Amino acid sequence: MGFLAGKTAIITGAGRAVLSDGSCGSIGYGIATAYAKEGANLVITGRNIEKLNAAKEELESKYSIKVLAVQADICAGADNETIAKNTVKKAIDEFGRIDVLINNAQASASGITLAEHTTEQFNLALYSGLYATFYYMKACYPYLCETKGSVINFASGAGISGNFGQCSYAAAKEGIRGLSRVAATEWSKDGINVNIICPLAWTAQLEQFKSKFPEAYEKNVKTPPMGYFANPETEIGRVCVQLASPDFKYMTGETLTLQGGTGLRP
Repeated sequence: MGFLAGKTAIITGAGRAVLSDGSCGSIGYGIATAYAKEGANLVITGRNIEKLNAAKEELESKYSIKVLAVQADICAGADNETIAKNTVKKAIDEFGRIDVLINNAQASASGITLAEHTTEQFNLALYSGLYATFYYMKACYPYLCETKGSVINFASGAGISGNFGQCSYAAAKEGIRGLSRVAATEWSKDGINVNIICPLAWTAQLEQFKSKFPEAYEKNVKTPPMGYFANPETEIGRVCVQLASPDFKYMTGETLTLQGGTGLRP
């Protein structure tokens, strides 16, 4: 059993997704798998309860940990602060502690230019990403103080580089980066470190896009300098594990571009 045995991690957007070969097919599920292998009990959230229950069943049976699956959708018009607070309350009622918060969930309307973006499309990205991160961080703060825990938030190279057709997604992700850096400053005194990851991984969604739209894929998706896309579990999830370890406690407010060299480009 790993160093996270007996500890609790909340991971948003962690429903089960698999590639055509049966391997892990989403970043959230990859992180959940990496944490389960280290012995952590998990609270996983998402919009699709079937995917959450499938993740719970597989992770519990394979790794002898406990998983609490909570359907939660942070979106425009909802009582989002209450949704986040209720999720955190369920985590405390079930496990009694929170050691790690990982804000991975994000929805967006990509491929639509700024001039054509609607308010609804902009809100989709801001609420599912930036507001969700804000509310979960606030709700978890008292419990992270108790455990001297860690926060790992997900941003994107789309915001750093200004990708075409991703204005709302980039805005949400850069907002998350700013929020995280402020939290790193304010929460250091509490023993909480806060870091950001910008990932580039091979996912089920990307695999399906390549299969359904091969010409669009060839034109728009560029293989990183490393020559391949990251594995969600071993090359993204494992970094999330390390960021919660004592070895990385002094690192806070940093952005890690796990993009196979793409993050080095101007």
